[in-house]
Amino acid sequence: MQVSIEWLHDYIDFKETAEELADKYTMAGVPVENVVRADSGLDKVVTGRIEQLEPNPDSDHLLVCRMNVGQKELVTIQTGADNVHEGDIVPVALVGAHLPNGLKIAKGKLRGIVSNGMLCSAGELKLDESKLTEEQKNGIYILPPDTPVGIPASKVLGLDGVVLEFELTANRGDCFSVLGLVREAAVLTGGEAKFPEIRVEEDASVRASDLIEIGIAAPELCSRFSARVLQNVKIAPSPAWMAKRLEDAGIRAINNVVDVTNFVMLELGQPMHAYDWAQIAGKKLTARLAAKGEELHTLDDSSRRAKGTELVIADAEKAAGLAGVMGGLESEVTDATQTVVLEAAAFNGASIRRMSRALGLRSEASGRFERGVDVAHTVRALDRAAQLLQQMGACTVASGVVDVYPTPKAPVEVTFTAAAVNARLGTEIEGAEMKRILEKLGFAVREESSSYIACVPSWRSDVTLMEDISEEVARIHGYDKIAATRPRGEAVQGRQSERLSFIGRIKEILTGLGMTETVSFSFTHPSMFDKMQVPQASALRRAVPIMNPLTDEYPLVRTTLLSSLLENAQRNFSRKNEDLRLFEVAPIFVPKELPVTEQPEEIVKLAGLLAGRRHPIGWNQDTEAVDFYDVKGVVEELLARLSIANYTVESGEHFALHPGKTAFFKKGREVIAVLGEVHPAVLKALGIHKKAYIFEMDVETLLKYRAKNFRYEPLPRFPAISRDLALLVDEQTDAAQLARTIEKSAGKFFKDLHLFDVYTGEQVAEGKKSMAFSVDFQSADKTLKDEEADEAVAKILAALQKECGAELRA
Repeated sequence: MQVSIEWLHDYIDFKETAEELADKYTMAGVPVENVVRADSGLDKVVTGRIEQLEPNPDSDHLLVCRMNVGQKELVTIQTGADNVHEGDIVPVALVGAHLPNGLKIAKGKLRGIVSNGMLCSAGELKLDESKLTEEQKNGIYILPPDTPVGIPASKVLGLDGVVLEFELTANRGDCFSVLGLVREAAVLTGGEAKFPEIRVEEDASVRASDLIEIGIAAPELCSRFSARVLQNVKIAPSPAWMAKRLEDAGIRAINNVVDVTNFVMLELGQPMHAYDWAQIAGKKLTARLAAKGEELHTLDDSSRRAKGTELVIADAEKAAGLAGVMGGLESEVTDATQTVVLEAAAFNGASIRRMSRALGLRSEASGRFERGVDVAHTVRALDRAAQLLQQMGACTVASGVVDVYPTPKAPVEVTFTAAAVNARLGTEIEGAEMKRILEKLGFAVREESSSYIACVPSWRSDVTLMEDISEEVARIHGYDKIAATRPRGEAVQGRQSERLSFIGRIKEILTGLGMTETVSFSFTHPSMFDKMQVPQASALRRAVPIMNPLTDEYPLVRTTLLSSLLENAQRNFSRKNEDLRLFEVAPIFVPKELPVTEQPEEIVKLAGLLAGRRHPIGWNQDTEAVDFYDVKGVVEELLARLSIANYTVESGEHFALHPGKTAFFKKGREVIAVLGEVHPAVLKALGIHKKAYIFEMDVETLLKYRAKNFRYEPLPRFPAISRDLALLVDEQTDAAQLARTIEKSAGKFFKDLHLFDVYTGEQVAEGKKSMAFSVDFQSADKTLKDEEADEAVAKILAALQKECGAELRA
């Protein structure tokens, strides 16, 4: 938002300079980013008349000018321009000037004659060439002959204005208008605001309601819709004063009708739109949702297909504009327009923000609707626009306003006490002073018992709580007047929670294993469920939809960390980075019900992915790819370092993993990890052409099963005895099943076991396989005898025969 000081002076008198006023605004929470002076670089440029003009005798192109610049003596300046004559009045840059184009003027000597300045062209003054004639663009800029001599050139050129550039916060929608800024200035400077008196002379012979019908078909998105009808419209350029106000605000003047709608939007903060009445089918306008696939042809001459979520202003046949964002091309006001329908409405800010972002369209109007407009003043804005056009002699005004306002907004009242405000601010401001401050800001305040009740003005939709009242009091009273105090409280040692420390340990272990942590958005797209082959009935598909997604690519909150990990892998593979060791520790979000009525459950998960070569590329390294046992080894090492033991490993099935190459790590019946090779169909859907392996764990489950109490034992004094058992079993028998049976039946001297060979081939019957285990026995009290080890082996073989059908291979 940018406003000229001149425009503010139209409504309020103040003595402060632009810089002083900007400082007051900023200290009151209405930040001014820049003070822009149009005369920057023109402080030593004045008007001067050429009293004498003669050629330099030592040059064939230089002219010596004797200039009257308002000083006692004439000033000698040389120029090479050929469009100047005696008596011309021109801009003169005196010695010491630093022109807008960067040129510094110094005293010089040209062909033996001193030059004390420079005659200026339009380019050297950086004037807007679009407003100049061809003659003014070339050579020295010639001023009108009645221009006074010796005055600052900026005054003559209309460059003496000052513009304040505001960097307003989203909650101060009221300050996105000149009158809103004037209200603030009145409080900050003590000046009296003079708001324009709005009066419209209506043509009683014609009623607006007979010419146009309006309606609201989406009341949750449009709370008020108002319109006026202007007849006998004469399209013409706007007055110079209005064009200047718009130009200072960064808006290009177009014609009187369009310029008035922009002027009123800036003045009152109410965006408006003008329709050519003759182009409105059925003479009816309705605020409704667009039909899916409906064509939207906007003023920028672009056509878009509606998704069915956009709010539009439609006539009887088609959408005539995107509500609150941009009007339609077919109903645009042109030079041939004779009757105009002016529309002012109040739209849902969140809806406008979503639509504007989705379509990639932003405008001055959408920015104001997003922050909230004053729903009470739509008719006032229409009257102001009609008044201005009427004053220009550009129209007659049909009687009445067509206004649809189904549910008028109830006034907001906030109760507070001086003690509560002071306790929050750390001040001792009297209640009467608080009342005075709020009344100056437009609040109606009444006192009841020991409390105050503030009726919030319609334009301050950001004030709803006592805390908001405190902020209003503080910023007007002056933040610099509030004494700085040290915070009081008991000093405690800061430390991480047990869970955060545990997560840190997980990250430390995995990075130590050569893996790289990724950090992803907590969002996903519905198509990822299909790519990952998530069953239709799975709870994972019950994801929370996002009301205002960052992009169309992420409309849902993720329910599995695998989606983020696989998207990262897809992105890396598309960029030829195919050697991946990725992991992420992050939350997923599980709703209790849809639509959401309470906070979803947040579950922290750990997931990892391996793909590509096992070792970094090098002359002394092989090029073997990672496989199932690499990812299994990462998981086993992680569990070992987290002190999680006594788990079992079983085969299983997972929607995203390859059948027969999937494993579940379990503690009892609870799964602590799932891992395996990504299903070929999933890889194909993601465009990944190499095998990849993933694992996923629940952090809370890992935290629950990690060992908390540790007991140290001395190193064994006595040697161990090892026995190798080559077992012949059915091909479907798991190693885990055999290992459990061995551990259970091995007796008190059992120490450890290892699977060191799996064989199928000629010496093994069909449907069978050989699995060889090394079993260790050891005693802490003595050296074991072979007989004791043999006895334990016999018990093991008997148990294996009984429970697993295993036989000792000869």
